[in-house]
Amino acid sequence: MLPKSLTSPARKRQFGAERSTRPLPIVHDRPSDAKITWGRVAILVTVLAWIVYLVYTIIREFLNNGTQSFRFTTEAVSYVVVVTFLTFSALMYLIARQGALLRFRDHVRVPRAELDSHFAVNQGSMTVLVPSYSEEPGVVRGTLWSAALQEYPSLRVVLLLDDPPHPADPAVAAQLKVSRAIAQDIADALEEPRARFADELLICQLELAANPEVSVESVRDLADNYRWAAAWLDHMAAAETVADHVDTFFVEQVLGGLAAELAITATALHAAADECTAPTGQRMLELHRRLVWTFSAEMETFERKRYASLSHEANKAMNLNAYIGLMGGSYRREETPAGTVLRMLTGRDAAGADFVVPDSDYLLTLDADSLLLRDYCLRLVYFLEQPDNARVAVTQTPYSSFRGAPTRIERLAGATTDIQHILHQGMSFYGAAFWVGANAVIRKRAMEDIVEVETVGGFEVRRYVQDRTVIEDTESSIDLGTHGWTLANYPERLSYSATPPDFGSLVVQRRRWANGGLLILPKLWRQLRERKRQGHPVHLTELFLRINYMTSIAWASFGLVFLLAYPYDSKLLSPVVVIAALPYFLAMGSDLRYCGYKFTDIFRIYGFNLVLLPVNLAGVLKSLAQALTSKKIPFARTPKVKNRTAAPLLFVLAPYLIVAFSALTLWRDLLAENWGNAAFAAFNAVFALTAILANIGLWNSIVDVWLGLTQWMFVDRKPRASAEHSAAGQPEAALDWRAVIYHGCAPGEVSSGARSASVTTGADLQAVRSGS
Repeated sequence: MLPKSLTSPARKRQFGAERSTRPLPIVHDRPSDAKITWGRVAILVTVLAWIVYLVYTIIREFLNNGTQSFRFTTEAVSYVVVVTFLTFSALMYLIARQGALLRFRDHVRVPRAELDSHFAVNQGSMTVLVPSYSEEPGVVRGTLWSAALQEYPSLRVVLLLDDPPHPADPAVAAQLKVSRAIAQDIADALEEPRARFADELLICQLELAANPEVSVESVRDLADNYRWAAAWLDHMAAAETVADHVDTFFVEQVLGGLAAELAITATALHAAADECTAPTGQRMLELHRRLVWTFSAEMETFERKRYASLSHEANKAMNLNAYIGLMGGSYRREETPAGTVLRMLTGRDAAGADFVVPDSDYLLTLDADSLLLRDYCLRLVYFLEQPDNARVAVTQTPYSSFRGAPTRIERLAGATTDIQHILHQGMSFYGAAFWVGANAVIRKRAMEDIVEVETVGGFEVRRYVQDRTVIEDTESSIDLGTHGWTLANYPERLSYSATPPDFGSLVVQRRRWANGGLLILPKLWRQLRERKRQGHPVHLTELFLRINYMTSIAWASFGLVFLLAYPYDSKLLSPVVVIAALPYFLAMGSDLRYCGYKFTDIFRIYGFNLVLLPVNLAGVLKSLAQALTSKKIPFARTPKVKNRTAAPLLFVLAPYLIVAFSALTLWRDLLAENWGNAAFAAFNAVFALTAILANIGLWNSIVDVWLGLTQWMFVDRKPRASAEHSAAGQPEAALDWRAVIYHGCAPGEVSSGARSASVTTGADLQAVRSGS
């Protein structure tokens, strides 16, 4: 339980938000043959409609009107380019969706007994890394518990706190103190069940060694242990404070789901005992181990910013890299004027280490606002350890959204998240999967293949996950592919992550997502050449899906701007364009219903994307600026707080400007009798205004505009220096001999006081030598 001072009241539920907190099934519903067939028809209609438009609208205009003006020719070419790019993105959606349907149709869940049998002899170690920066302790606690309760044989969970280690603000210091204690609190709570079940496993092993026949009493004892574990989890769940839908998910699905599974196992064991039968001795051991594994996670907290020898670059990637680079090593902490440094010890010296970081076979990177279901690690590692998947470096279940969102914008953001889950599953069907950084199981051996090592300030810096952009997972996916590794999405829903609850936090997230794809694209071309050289060329479908994933935000944003802003000639418009787009919208509507939303949400999402158009453009332009300056962009954390996050002034005003410009275009086109453009402008004005009112709100817009206009007037007050330390009368500082010995002195940095001190010291030394 967290102190009340560090918790916030639940967010007020809006009208039109989501009521049900019941998540979608773990295993996807099997699609019908008719749905798969209609998916193929949608792809065919989109391609044919685009060809028909290109031939019978554009080419016919030129053939029938050979003396067209230069302006019309320019308009025609630009319009075809925009429509082609937008149609291409729609086609990639349909193709990825089709791949997902085929995967869902063919997926067969591995029985629990097969998992237990596999891990009885295969127990590769796993380290869970949870990077956290200024997250609420309650959010971090839920994430760590969901990781600690994974049913996995050898598990370490490490919280990578990236907050400044010595904050001056008392409130921030109090929050950091609570965060630092979370891992140890979980370890203490797990001690009782861990010790109990370890003893029970030992008893079972001794009994089977003495008598291979399993007794009915042993089965009942095992059933009682499972019931005790379920009751322990139920007691914990009852003590939890439920303030929002995420807390509800944690209690009902993480704790309650595990408790229910253990309880039904207990019931099955009692039923076996009632029939005077028993599982085999091997199966009894597996069932005992399952309880031990579930409650035996090692917990640790690590803060890289406490060590001067580690990178302090402000991004999630380097937070991960700092710890991964230490894995498998023994170190001695050494205090220096620059701070604590870690000295690596090898050979016999390693016995004197005071800090040891165990290595592991697998890494699980997990965002601090994500939750895992109970057998995430077990099923994904089993998948990696199949012979056919020996070259799979990363596997994951693209995260789903928490249901029961209290705000309309969080509900829509959740809808787009659940749609993306389907698309990522489909991309895996074509070998075009990307690492989605919220959660992933990674082979440590694969990370060693892509590591880049450099020396900074005398210390070795190892980059496993690239930090050149803020979409570090996408760039690392390309690096792994270049080295012959593949990525795959496991076709179940086993992970969940928070979606932004308000417009301000959504701006932070989507601007980050829009940044970096263009910068990474040259790496994709290098991968194409390397794979061709290795004799494993990239298929066109994989190539097109990857290009669309990395760059579609850029061309879709600029294309939509052109369609909104430029009054194209009505002769360029055609019903065939609508036919080309129709399968995309119908498929998305069907997918929304499949994910538990409404078909009509396609219109809300369209308005939602119009409002986010300036945000996406800002992210794309930031990528271009980064390409010119080669400067890294600090990672901007998506605020996951219970109170509203103010949005920047530009992104609040821009949606209103879109509405105003669309209304102006509508009036102008009506006067010019340009009916096609007028209808498009009216459509945009209505849905953009609806999105503003529903997702941002008039009052919130006024508040954010006021803050944006007045924020520059306020500055942080700096403490006033005392008289004896003023610039005029400040005494000369004493020589810091430790700093001089450690750092040395750069040319021009030796003060006159230090010089005179050195002269005096030299004179004294000469006197000693002469015997005076």
